Amino acid sequence: MDLQTLTFLVVGATFALYIGIAFWAKAGSTSDFYIAGGGVHPVANGMATAADWMSAASFISMAGLIAFFGYGGSVFLMGWTGGYVLLAMLLAPYLRKHGKFTVPEFIGDRYYSRTARAVAVVCLIVASVTYVIGQMKGVGVAFSRFLETSYEFGLVVGMGIVFVYAVVGGMKGITYTQIAQYCVLICAYTIPAIFISLNLTGNPFPQLGLGSTLSGTDTYLLDRLDQVVTELGFAEYTTSARLSTLNTFVYTLSLMIGTAGLPHVIIRFFTVPKVSDARTSAGWALVFITILYTTAPAVAAMARLNLHQTIEPQPGQYLEYEKRPSWFKKWETTGLLVFEDKNNDGFINYSADKTTNEMVTVDRDIMVLANPEIARLPNWVIALVAAGGLAAALSTAAGLLLAIASAISHDLIKGMINPGIGEKQELMASRISMAGAILLAGYLGFNPPDFAAGTVALAFGLAASSIFPVLMMGIFSKRVNKEGAIAGMVAGISITLLYVFQHTGIMFIESTSYLGSMKPNWFFGIEPNAFGAVGALVNFAVAFGVSMATQEPPEEIKELVEHIRVPAGASQAQNH
Repeated sequence: MDLQTLTFLVVGATFALYIGIAFWAKAGSTSDFYIAGGGVHPVANGMATAADWMSAASFISMAGLIAFFGYGGSVFLMGWTGGYVLLAMLLAPYLRKHGKFTVPEFIGDRYYSRTARAVAVVCLIVASVTYVIGQMKGVGVAFSRFLETSYEFGLVVGMGIVFVYAVVGGMKGITYTQIAQYCVLICAYTIPAIFISLNLTGNPFPQLGLGSTLSGTDTYLLDRLDQVVTELGFAEYTTSARLSTLNTFVYTLSLMIGTAGLPHVIIRFFTVPKVSDARTSAGWALVFITILYTTAPAVAAMARLNLHQTIEPQPGQYLEYEKRPSWFKKWETTGLLVFEDKNNDGFINYSADKTTNEMVTVDRDIMVLANPEIARLPNWVIALVAAGGLAAALSTAAGLLLAIASAISHDLIKGMINPGIGEKQELMASRISMAGAILLAGYLGFNPPDFAAGTVALAFGLAASSIFPVLMMGIFSKRVNKEGAIAGMVAGISITLLYVFQHTGIMFIESTSYLGSMKPNWFFGIEPNAFGAVGALVNFAVAFGVSMATQEPPEEIKELVEHIRVPAGASQAQNH
């Protein structure tokens, strides 16, 4: 069976599964729609959370980034996994104990202010919409490459699938769909890695294959990769550091607190029955995420080695362009792989020298998707990878869209505009809001803004600078009041947006030289993708400063904070 037909069958089967689950788990109440009735088992919720979290960025982009950054790409592994430690220890159990549906609702209660709740809704929508752009675009790219349809058609199909299982099922349908999507994406990620590890090292475990010798030799895989890339003028794979120490630290911190502040991840912990289940659920999510994240470095290194050895089979002997393999031709049609014969010799010269390098475009995002084809794996494996990439993008898109819809229907309409609305009307408003969010996401997918390439990093920065600090202060400080929280959120998200837009060319502000910067217009050498951590510090500082200069929160709010922080049953235990 040819690859395209097989891919249609595999992807079509997964889509049918998602839609079937949505109708089986149809939401019949607002509790079902927002938090799946609050009865999801911690292990199941951990798996759904892993799928919700592991977006197209994790499935497609992360290994590609590590493949080209080498050791310097470890910042993504540390930051994105470390964020779950913060979630499990500092946020999830306390927010679950509060017992409400959404993050803005907690902020409105804790800071006794509808204005604070409204500001939180704006921050949530800005961060979530920014993040969902990349997911919808990933759906369109995966369709256009593997199913050989137009990007626009693929995006419309993706929107339709999300519409069915998200609007019909709400959080209940999304939860069980994400469990299925996790199974699809983890198989799609690990099975090709096992094949390639066996081919290169003879070891079926990619994590161990990364540190093994190449089959039939005494040369370690990483030593061979270092030799290949350095001979071509690239930095040594195992030691190269792309960022300064300060930038690495800030970047990691931004990804960590951005993870802990992402609304679509946080609301997953509202779906478990008990407070203790929230922490357990976070632990299981980390276990399920670890399977992919420990495999990613092996996928990255092996993909980079396969790519170079395909183009340069022997040292100094380059591949003849007319004899390039079929995978090379197919990716050329996407524009993500571009060859330019600068010396007109008919061979593909790939090196770090920009003046002679003829591989003028090797998009990092093709590494995971093209890896099975480069390694000449069976067609069913390649089709599985296509289904996995789509599962990763759709699962995260659904979670993000639910967070946006919940903020509009529950926080704005129910919480502020029309508090007397009945449950049926609220459920209808939720579904209409979800449909509107899907249309907005589709529009942005068709017409991505100029900064679309950095949307994932920007989304983390926005969540880190606006939502995470106000949640932390709301749980662990009785002194921060509504004025401080509002001022902190506005200051944090504003300075982050200003910095990112300034340094991505969106706003034409004259560059300024800062003391100690690596770049002429970078604040202490901190790149825009890492600036969310600085925005978070501004948020904390402004919130505490304003709170100290204004009136203390009411006593009932201090008691609320105490109630949230004290474990359930602790007071009864003390009495005995």
